[in-house]
Amino acid sequence: MSGVWIEGDATDQAAAVRARQVKPEELVEAAIDRIERVNPQVNAVALPLFESARQRARGPLPEGPFRGVPLLLKDLICHTAGDPFHCGSLYLKRRNYRASHDTFLAQRFRAAGFVVVGKTNVPEFGPIPSTEPVAYGPTRNPWNLAHSPGGSSGGSAAAVATRMVTVAHGNDGGGSIRIPASATGLFGLKPSRGRVSLGPEWGDLWDGAVAEHVLTLSVRDSAAILDCIAGPMPGDPVIAPAPSGRFADAVGRPPGQLRIGVLDHVPSGWTTVHPECKEAVRGAASLLASLGHHVEPAYPRALEESELQQHFGRIVMASLAAEIAHWIEVVGEPPHEDDFEIHTRYLLSAGREISAVQWVESHVWLQGFTRRMASWWESGFDILLSPTMAEPPPLIGEICATPDDPMRGFQRSIPLVAFTAPFNVTGQPAASLPLHWSSSGLPIGVQLVAAYGREDLIFSLASQLEQASPWMTRKPPVCADG
Repeated sequence: MSGVWIEGDATDQAAAVRARQVKPEELVEAAIDRIERVNPQVNAVALPLFESARQRARGPLPEGPFRGVPLLLKDLICHTAGDPFHCGSLYLKRRNYRASHDTFLAQRFRAAGFVVVGKTNVPEFGPIPSTEPVAYGPTRNPWNLAHSPGGSSGGSAAAVATRMVTVAHGNDGGGSIRIPASATGLFGLKPSRGRVSLGPEWGDLWDGAVAEHVLTLSVRDSAAILDCIAGPMPGDPVIAPAPSGRFADAVGRPPGQLRIGVLDHVPSGWTTVHPECKEAVRGAASLLASLGHHVEPAYPRALEESELQQHFGRIVMASLAAEIAHWIEVVGEPPHEDDFEIHTRYLLSAGREISAVQWVESHVWLQGFTRRMASWWESGFDILLSPTMAEPPPLIGEICATPDDPMRGFQRSIPLVAFTAPFNVTGQPAASLPLHWSSSGLPIGVQLVAAYGREDLIFSLASQLEQASPWMTRKPPVCADG
C-alpha cells in the first residue's frame, strides 16, 4: 500500500484518520518512507519495526484519540513485547536482547491508538546529554549536521524535527526531554514526578528524578498525549496530584496575569551562560510582558547551592550502577570489558563504591533542597523563566569520555544540564519552548517551570506563547518535507 502523509501535528493526523481522509496503514507507510529517506542523514532511528507496524496498522486498533498515528519509542525504559531493547548498549545489542513484555507506558501508548514504527537512538543507558553511542553511532542535529541534537532523547528529537513522525517518546532524568527539544526546535515537557508510571520494572529511577513523556511539534499534542498516558500503575510509590480537568483543556485557555521570575545566569556558579541563550530569555521575557504578565528578575535562592551537583551526582551514579546490574541479571550473561563504553565502565565502578549511608545522606539533602525550592513558588511566583541550556547545541564529539578522562563527558555536560537538572530533583513540571534561533541558525529553547502538579499552567502559558510567536512552520535544512 502506498503512503499518505498528513501535514501538521499528531492531532491533525488523528483527526484525518477519524474523518477517513487517510487510513492508519497509509499514514504508517508514509512514515516508513520518510524514515527510510531521511534517517541516513541524521541517524535518529536505531531500530526500525516496520513490518510489525504494518501489521498493527492493518489490524483492529484501539479507538483511542490518536488511532493510527505513527509513534517512535525511545530505546530506553519504555519497551514493547518481543521487540529489541538495547538502551544504546553493545552489551544488549550483541546479545539481541528482546523485551518479554510491554511496559505500563507502552500499553498506554497502544491504548491511545498509536502505532509504534521503531526505536530511537540513545546514549548508552542515558546519562549523557548527547546521543553518540558506540553501538549505533551519533545522531546528528538536522539544523546543522555537525552539531548534536542533545540527549538522551536525541534520536526522538531529530526524528520529530525532521518530520519523519510528528511525535516521539522521550524520558527525562536531568533534562533529557527538554535539552533535545531546545537543540532541535521542538516543544518538550517533563511532567511532574509520579504523573506517568515507570512500571512494572521501576517504581522510580534516580530517586524519582526520571519522568516519561514525549517530544512534539505543538503544545496541544503534548497536553493531549499526557491525558492519554498519565496515571499510576497499581503500587507506584509516588502519584502526582490529580489535575482539575483535562490537560488538553488548558491549551488555549488564558492563563491570567502571572507573576514570572526571570533567571539568565547560573546562580550556583557551575558555568556561565552564552550570550545567545541570554538573548533568548530576554526575548521571551519581553514577549511575556507584552502579553500582560508581571515579569521581574527573581529566582529561588536554593539554586545558589552548589552542593546539588555532588548529591545528585552520587544518586545518579549509584542508581545507574544498579540499573545496569539489573539488565545483566535479566540477560543472564556477564559482560565482556568491551561491551560497555568508557563512561559506563566508570559509572559501574564508581556507583558500586557509594555506600548505603552516603546514598541516604544525599537522598535527605535533596529532599531538603526540594522544600527550599518549593518555598519560592509558595511565596507568590507562578512561573520561573530561564534558558533551557546555558549554551547552543554542542558539536558532535564534544561530550564524550576518553580513556584518560572517563569523567570528561559528564563535566562537559554541565552547561547543558545546569538549568534542567534541578527540577528533576524537585519533581516539578518544566518545559522547553522553541522561541529563539541563534545567529548561525541553531534553535535555542527557553524553559518554563511551574509548581509541582501544575502542568496545566505550563500548557496554558506555553500555548499563549505559541500563538504569539508560532514555531511549527520553521523546519530544519534536513527535513522529510523538503
